[in-house]
Amino acid sequence: MSTASVSNSPAKWVVLPHYAFAALSFVVLSMLLLFSTDAFNGHYFHPKLLTLTHVAVLGWATMIIFGALYQLLPVILDCRLFSERLAAYTFLLLGAGTGILAYSFWHFQVGWTMHLSACLLFMAFLLFNLNIIQTARRAPKWTIEADFIVTSSIWLLITGLVGLLMALNFTFAFLPEEHVHYLKLHAHIGMVGWFLLLIIGVGAKLIPMFLLMHPKGPQKLNWAYNLINGGLVLFVFDHMLLRLGASLLCAGLVAGGLLLFLLYLIEAVGTMQRKDMELGVKQTFVALALLLLPLVLVIFVSGDFGISQQIMSSVYLVYGISVFLGFVTALILGQTFKTLPFIVWMHVYETHVGKCKTPLPKDLYNHHLLWWQNICYLVGLLGLICGVMLGQESIILAGAIAFTLTSVLYTVNVFQILLHKARDLKPFTYGKAGV
Repeated sequence: MSTASVSNSPAKWVVLPHYAFAALSFVVLSMLLLFSTDAFNGHYFHPKLLTLTHVAVLGWATMIIFGALYQLLPVILDCRLFSERLAAYTFLLLGAGTGILAYSFWHFQVGWTMHLSACLLFMAFLLFNLNIIQTARRAPKWTIEADFIVTSSIWLLITGLVGLLMALNFTFAFLPEEHVHYLKLHAHIGMVGWFLLLIIGVGAKLIPMFLLMHPKGPQKLNWAYNLINGGLVLFVFDHMLLRLGASLLCAGLVAGGLLLFLLYLIEAVGTMQRKDMELGVKQTFVALALLLLPLVLVIFVSGDFGISQQIMSSVYLVYGISVFLGFVTALILGQTFKTLPFIVWMHVYETHVGKCKTPLPKDLYNHHLLWWQNICYLVGLLGLICGVMLGQESIILAGAIAFTLTSVLYTVNVFQILLHKARDLKPFTYGKAGV
């Protein structure tokens, strides 16, 4: 990371609370999973499953993405964050909205508590958009990565707006279609427009940076951007207005864009200069491999293949699991231990560099815990997917237990980093500073 990029970094109180909240949300998510194994044998529109989904999407994934993005955006765009105060307000709104929404779904209270949570979340997304767009406007050079990031934040706002209307519709019933119709719209805009576009935009910049790759050019990323957004826009219009049954075509466009991004990375791997990959980076490649499952399943959930409703309910659940607890969670588990140690190291040791012998960022966490975390995670994910497809609650419970172990190991390691202090620093002897 360049000196300019480091000087653009926000204060630690802006970034680090997001990691702490997300880690605790991951533990809560895993604990709720233990008490929700019975819900996986029914329809995906179940209070417990809705609770799990929104804790995973908001408290776990979106919260940590917000924090990481506040730190990484100055690196990607080479400019300072527009407003640290806006970031703090966004954190409070997102945290409060997520907690109230989880309570509302778990007890299925669709009155004022759900309305309040939806309003808080929409306000959080609105402030986040203002911060991201104004930050991007400061960038000295506009790039395709900026297109991905800014567009993803706009899709997040649209996702929040649809969610707000759905929450109000529970009470006032003003939407013309049944609730599940809008739930599909809400879910796909969030998955594709928010998560996928953002991950591609950030990953296209950071993965080559971490591994010292030299991608050939942005042509594949340009086409990926156009295909994914084109497929999503077509899906929205077809789902709400046209009713042409173009879901399979939309899925094909999105899948094509995703494949172009993967080809972009595969080509860049050939130029990789750093061969010794840390566990966090290896987990990132595991996450990219896990993309293959939702890439296949999206065809089944988008088309009409005459499959029984019972099997399709399981397919929908596995599709959601493979996206949020599969790809997104695997990516977070890997990237946390690539980004967070450096963030904490920078704030703790910035004034000691060149004066004292300091540890490396990778020395701030326990590598054995990380190894066991990754093993438990893969066991848990496999258990959940197999349990849902086979309809075996005992296998789902085993997967939930493994996920709980994953979350505990992850949280212990995260707080070990967050609470790290500089101790017993030995100054360089004269004439050896910089050695």
